[in-house]
Amino acid sequence: MLDQSPVRSGSNPFEALQETIQLARLCDELAYYRYWVAEHHASDALAGCSPEVLLGRLGAETKNIRIGSGGVMLPHYSPYKVAENFKLLQTLYPGRVDLGVGRAPGTDPFTAAAIRYGSRVGPEHFPNMVADLQALLNDTDPRTQGMENARAFPRVDIPPELWMLGSSEDSAQLAALMGLPYNFAYFINPKIRSDIFQLYRDRFQPGPNLQAPHSALAIFCIAAETEEQALNLSRSRDLWYIRLLRGNPGPFPSVEEATEFPYSEGELRVIEENRDKRAVGTAQQVKEKLLALAEQFQVDELMLVTITHDPEARRRSYELLAKVW
Repeated sequence: MLDQSPVRSGSNPFEALQETIQLARLCDELAYYRYWVAEHHASDALAGCSPEVLLGRLGAETKNIRIGSGGVMLPHYSPYKVAENFKLLQTLYPGRVDLGVGRAPGTDPFTAAAIRYGSRVGPEHFPNMVADLQALLNDTDPRTQGMENARAFPRVDIPPELWMLGSSEDSAQLAALMGLPYNFAYFINPKIRSDIFQLYRDRFQPGPNLQAPHSALAIFCIAAETEEQALNLSRSRDLWYIRLLRGNPGPFPSVEEATEFPYSEGELRVIEENRDKRAVGTAQQVKEKLLALAEQFQVDELMLVTITHDPEARRRSYELLAKVW
């Protein structure tokens, strides 16, 4: 699962992070395979701005589930420092750490520039940064001139599992070229080209850590006791998305706020068009939708994004799915 640590209306970032900790414990108990946390900046809607810091706590709160970033926005940072951070996490929690990296800023242009603090190394250098990061994780020579002898510590027997994240054709091709597993953010860009995973598989070149293509699809879903309850819970997501399109999403709204909101006709059409791009209903209905998507795109894993205003409903969704799965 992917947790964006949403801040609910009427709540605050402290409570959002406590809910992330509780949810990670629950998913560990329910035998989910991965628990990833996101990176967003300058947001009063999503509290997770530093995945590596949050993962340090989640690793201590869980026992078996893999923990990872979904993801680190690599153009902001030094590949060397990212390698150090995740090797340290792998040392603390051996064999459980994933490092998902992406190229998106995760914020507005002003904040992105502030994070880089004047660095001229931007997204155009992303492929080379990924190559250097991969080398530093594997204790081999980085590609960038002058870094050939750089080694990141602490040394680990098995490096963190490096993933390419994306929502476009470019990310699929880069994942294939660099021999990395690929996770597509369907919940961000549901207008996916039908053959994007086939493109990834066809162009895949074995890398130092992966000999065959491996893919995942991240999708928004809500499971509840009845389809009506699930659809009602999903109204909060509808309103949050419309506010995002307006440029000011704010905290995650309640169902009541969403029900009373004065949508335009165009916004109602947008909501309706997106309904088929998610999995919302009873646990059995969600399971059938997920399996259909897995078959359609021939992916190896499914990653679930579930946000509700009621944190108990969110936890219950994962419980219901674990039972029916």
